[in-house]
Amino acid sequence: MAFDGITVAAVVKELNDKISGGRIAKISQPERDALILTVKTPAGQQRLLLSADASLPLVYLCSVNKPAPITAPAFCMLLRKYLGSAKIMGITQPGLERIIRIEFEHYDEMGDLKRKTLVCEIMGKHSNIILLDENEHIVDSIKRVSAMVSSVREVLPGREYFVAGGDKKADPLKASYEDFLKDAKPGRDAAGGIMDCYAGISPMMAGETVRLSGVDERMDTATLKISPEDKKALFETFDKVMERVRSGNFDPCIYYEGEEPKEFSAINTGAYEHYRSYESISQLLEDYYSQKEALVRIRQRSTDLRHIVQTAIERNVKKLKLQEKQLADTEKREKLKLCGELITAYAYQIESGAKEYEALNYYDNTTLKISLDPELTPMENAGRYFEKYQKQKRTYEALSELVNTTRAELEHLESVWLSLDIARREEDLKEIRAELKDTGYIRKKSGEKKEKNTSKPLHFVTEDGFHIYVGKNNYQNDELSFKFAEGGDWWFHAKKMPGSHVIVKSGNKELPDKVFEQAAALAAKYSSAAAQDKVEVDYVRKKELKKPAGAAPGFVVYYTNYSMVVKPGIVDLTEVL
Repeated sequence: MAFDGITVAAVVKELNDKISGGRIAKISQPERDALILTVKTPAGQQRLLLSADASLPLVYLCSVNKPAPITAPAFCMLLRKYLGSAKIMGITQPGLERIIRIEFEHYDEMGDLKRKTLVCEIMGKHSNIILLDENEHIVDSIKRVSAMVSSVREVLPGREYFVAGGDKKADPLKASYEDFLKDAKPGRDAAGGIMDCYAGISPMMAGETVRLSGVDERMDTATLKISPEDKKALFETFDKVMERVRSGNFDPCIYYEGEEPKEFSAINTGAYEHYRSYESISQLLEDYYSQKEALVRIRQRSTDLRHIVQTAIERNVKKLKLQEKQLADTEKREKLKLCGELITAYAYQIESGAKEYEALNYYDNTTLKISLDPELTPMENAGRYFEKYQKQKRTYEALSELVNTTRAELEHLESVWLSLDIARREEDLKEIRAELKDTGYIRKKSGEKKEKNTSKPLHFVTEDGFHIYVGKNNYQNDELSFKFAEGGDWWFHAKKMPGSHVIVKSGNKELPDKVFEQAAALAAKYSSAAAQDKVEVDYVRKKELKKPAGAAPGFVVYYTNYSMVVKPGIVDLTEVL
């Protein structure tokens, strides 16, 4: 979600709790639009990241330092001059605006006590970090904005500071029932009406307010159209959310869809079923954006592999359709054989030069009309039918084998595609690339040596202490099923579809029913049917598994098994990282 006013309020509360009263020990500018302020506090050292990046403006306490350039930029040097050992007096937020004001006290060259304010405006492409003097005049900014760039506000040394925006929205922290939604535009739905009227409210939070209130989300919120009952329900829900902001009652969380972080919120509204709670909004922001960055980086790095696999899948799909069409053309082969047999049986009754003959089929006592070549004798016609039969029989046998081979290749490629979706780290992609090389989809370089594998399966632990392992690719699946697992361990896999091998280490103990369900849910989650509500999963003892000679990586057979239908997911499990 956007870095909205509620998130800013949570950040401001945390900054006041952790760094207010601290002194600046170091200032660096690791990126063109970002600063890191190192603050010494009685509780220890903290690093405050301030970013005015147009695509990702952020403010939070970070745990990892970033390397700074050898020569500090001019704005960094200016801050060192004024704030080098300044004391942080407090951090504030005007209303619920996406603005953070950090107040400092410092001594100038004459030894006089002075005040400065560092303003962080978190406003997308208009984001900025601005240093103000005690008279609210701009000392300088990380981005200078001249009149040629903006006709609304210049951000230049010496100019008076003000917040742009003549049509300023109302402060939601001071919202009253009488004025609620009075500025909503006609034709706007409920969430849109809230965003029209109040500053700092993101689309997600507006939508959640509507959902929690129970009113129709499509309702027009213009003052003359909303009913008193709906207005009251909306206001009461909105005011409850704002009261949590006013009182600093935040419960930050990241919402997940599968493994992917989809949204974050400073207030948990229950928007998603799966979420992770945090005590620190800064830790949440650091984790959320690092996870997002990791996912984007892995997807970018896997682009070439996806192209190779997708091309191979498309080629095999076309090949399979052609083979299946040719195979369907051989379905009449048994009729050709029957025609030959009937002509041979009734040859003495067939007149010379006949173009067809209606024969009694002695297999089912029906009659069959058989076409004949009048230029040939009955036995020559029979021989021609037998010849066509033999030809189609050979074609059927050859095509049946080819179809099975193509289907197996498609299943393998689909399993590789699933592996790319599951991959989390660069090491996972290396193992998938190695598999594609070993199976001939990527050409190996002359003298190329196989790299040592450092990718590891997913590892979960149940409440009862049972360990569950999930293969992230076909090589890991083989390793888990035939080298790591012991005979009494349990093996799980989504039925008749690409998916991970899931191994539960039994330790020669009986597994509780819940562990079977948890492992099956994992097998369903890490399969091509992960988006479905219900998935059938097979499970057997490891000793029942067989690996056919020459089979593709990850392919196994088993002849006795149990099955259960489960909902895909990670249920009451702790992941071991």
